[in-house]
Amino acid sequence: MAVASAAPLAMNGAIKMATNSQAYLEGTKVKQTKSLIAYLCRNFYNKGWVAGTGGSITIKVHDNSISKPQQLIVMSYSGVLKERMVEEDMYVLSSNGSVLSTPLATSYPHKPPKYSDKITHTEMIKGIQGHSYYDELMVPIKENTAHERELPESLTEAIKAYPKTMAVLVRNHGIYVGGDSWISAKTQAECYHYLFDAAVKLNQLGLDWTTPTHGLIHNSNGALSSIRNFKMSAKAGALASNGDIEPLRRCIVLDIEGTTTPISFVTDVLFPYARDNVRRHLDATYDSAETQEDIMLLRAQVQEDLENGVAGAVPIPSNDAGKEEVIAALVTNVEAMIKADRKITALKELQGHIWQTGFKNNELEGVVFDDVPKALERWAASGIKVYIYSSGSRLAQRLLFGYTNYGDLRKYLCGFFDTTVGNKKETKSYHEITASLGVDNPSEILFVTDVYQEAIAAKPAGLEVIISVRPGNGALPDNHGFRTIKSFSEI
Repeated sequence: MAVASAAPLAMNGAIKMATNSQAYLEGTKVKQTKSLIAYLCRNFYNKGWVAGTGGSITIKVHDNSISKPQQLIVMSYSGVLKERMVEEDMYVLSSNGSVLSTPLATSYPHKPPKYSDKITHTEMIKGIQGHSYYDELMVPIKENTAHERELPESLTEAIKAYPKTMAVLVRNHGIYVGGDSWISAKTQAECYHYLFDAAVKLNQLGLDWTTPTHGLIHNSNGALSSIRNFKMSAKAGALASNGDIEPLRRCIVLDIEGTTTPISFVTDVLFPYARDNVRRHLDATYDSAETQEDIMLLRAQVQEDLENGVAGAVPIPSNDAGKEEVIAALVTNVEAMIKADRKITALKELQGHIWQTGFKNNELEGVVFDDVPKALERWAASGIKVYIYSSGSRLAQRLLFGYTNYGDLRKYLCGFFDTTVGNKKETKSYHEITASLGVDNPSEILFVTDVYQEAIAAKPAGLEVIISVRPGNGALPDNHGFRTIKSFSEI
């Protein structure tokens, strides 16, 4: 990595190596800060306060010989499991945010390291009143004082400067939330952890955690839920309705076609709609940035298909040939891709944008099996996170579950995976999903699909696998070795 020369710099009366020099970056102060972050990441994970790979923990390098405005910043980067964080997994930034030192290359899936940007364009920001997805969330940090009574003046100034801010962080003290209310950072984290954990356990015992009396939960037919059927064991898992012990699950990943949704809806409704509206969509949106990006992806895919001799592929002329010539070639290629049921990102992205118009114009309505909504609601209430993994684009997935015959079901879903994480018939795709979900063990993830080859790919990655047997699904091989279900009520 490139760093500035190690020229000496006078600071506070002492001779100090430049903070962006190689010697200083490899020095004791920076190493101590890296070690502290690695320790905190592991400790926070073990306490259940953080999970997965997202976000960053950032600390300034404390060095009394360096003025505070010039002190370096050490930041853990997104993409590394918190419990596996080591000193080498850190960025070192200058006081103005420029990168001085980059983490080592990651192991599989070999993604380049990335450090967290400003807090903006994040779904969670919408949970703070007065903020939107596009806002930048600014939280002022004030120096602590010996006595709380000395803080109001500086806090008032901070709140006036950032009127939308919900809290002010005070170094080494905690979070000021207005009025006389103080919550130490440690106490706040412990309280939330305790309350969330208690709520999950109450629900598992069949107790209603939303009321002070914690009455028993009633099921849809008015009968009291059996505590026996909700009782959980961290080692053995859940007691199933048939008396068998099921594995402990933290996440469920669902396929769509043939699993949550009839194959006929995809083949007889969605695909024909996309095929019949390709030309209309491209003609109406040709000059938009979104469609131009779709065209770029299709050009790259078609060029690859031509080189590999894929049937149905025809050259796409340059833009100089004119809009009509380009669209005609695109339509020919897309129709051939749809006919061959190609599971490729370029096609899926375009289809998703075509379907978006159809759903929003009420020309399309998503269809799910009757048992799906109740199962999604039940899993969500039990604290199980549910995700979708489909060859369709994430946009198409959100549309299908957002406009169903049972209304908007996205409130029960935690995320969407598509072919950008890999082909569904390749084991490495399921390793990628496991890393993204950040579970302790891949066996805590249940994958439900109707495709035998996908089940075969997910099993070596350590996931629990169930095959969905629905009307219209293809036949399974004899002695396939997987558990099968006909309804989500069996899970």
